Amino acid sequence: MSEAASEQVISIRGLTKSFGPRKVVDDVALEVSRGEIVGFLGPNGSGKTTTIRMICGLLKPDGGSGTCLGFDILTEATRIKREVGYMTQRFSLYDDLTIRENLDFVARIYDLPHRRDTVRDTLERLGLTRRKDQLAGTLSGGWKQRLALAASVMHQPRLLLLDEPTAGVDPQARREFWDEIHRLAAGGLTVLVSTHYMDEAERCHRIVYIAYGHVVARGTVAEVIAASQLATVVVSGGDTLALAAALKGRAGIEQVAPFGNELHVVGPDAALLRASVDDVLAETGSTGRARAGETSLEDVFIRLMQQARVADSAGNGGAA
Repeated sequence: MSEAASEQVISIRGLTKSFGPRKVVDDVALEVSRGEIVGFLGPNGSGKTTTIRMICGLLKPDGGSGTCLGFDILTEATRIKREVGYMTQRFSLYDDLTIRENLDFVARIYDLPHRRDTVRDTLERLGLTRRKDQLAGTLSGGWKQRLALAASVMHQPRLLLLDEPTAGVDPQARREFWDEIHRLAAGGLTVLVSTHYMDEAERCHRIVYIAYGHVVARGTVAEVIAASQLATVVVSGGDTLALAAALKGRAGIEQVAPFGNELHVVGPDAALLRASVDDVLAETGSTGRARAGETSLEDVFIRLMQQARVADSAGNGGAA
């Protein structure tokens, strides 16, 4: 994270929003400093997109207050929008225009001064110069992604919003994209990434997890995993399919998931978890071997989602 990360770019509290009888965002608080890359995570329908739209002035909250880029989210939404870059998951530029023509079009929308120079500099900065005359519709997913990023940052925003930015691109393009995001953040750009992919989350400085409109976890990846206090046992060998069926529902076991030829068994009590795994291996006569493993971010989020679902059902009188 940039050493400049002392200035609060986002500072909100008590943010709420309902659509009809359904409260989709409920008392959300969030602080993000300059130069941070923050992953805003949660399952589909969790309220993360609605929250982001309220933060950047695209949607008025029902309650709560705060600032974004130093502007009041309730009264200065127009000023916020001018300082934000937004990259959607779906490619939204023109397939029948070249890379250069697309960027020139975006520059006209923002009424940028010295438009030609700005487009040229953006092409160079994002490594697009050699392909500037190629039609956008003929680009691979990775190059479309790079073009979309260029269009999002060419007006030099102070806050960049990314909506599942690397969905559908190959690993090399994904790594290059995130290298560029970290370079931009090191220069002072603040980045908020909306996603439900764990590998996206692990590339962020901090993560905030939202479910059913509530923030249920926040911190670095290591902090969130440690706070869960979950333990993991890895079972290798034997009939993993039969073992998985036998392990489910045993004392201390919350999750059983296959990973290749292994099973990852997860629970909140390390001693009880290991005892249950050992009992099942003995009872079934399995040749499988158990060892302590590392709890993953995915394990933690599955548990958080399950807990949030139970809490939401209880708060809604058991409704689904």
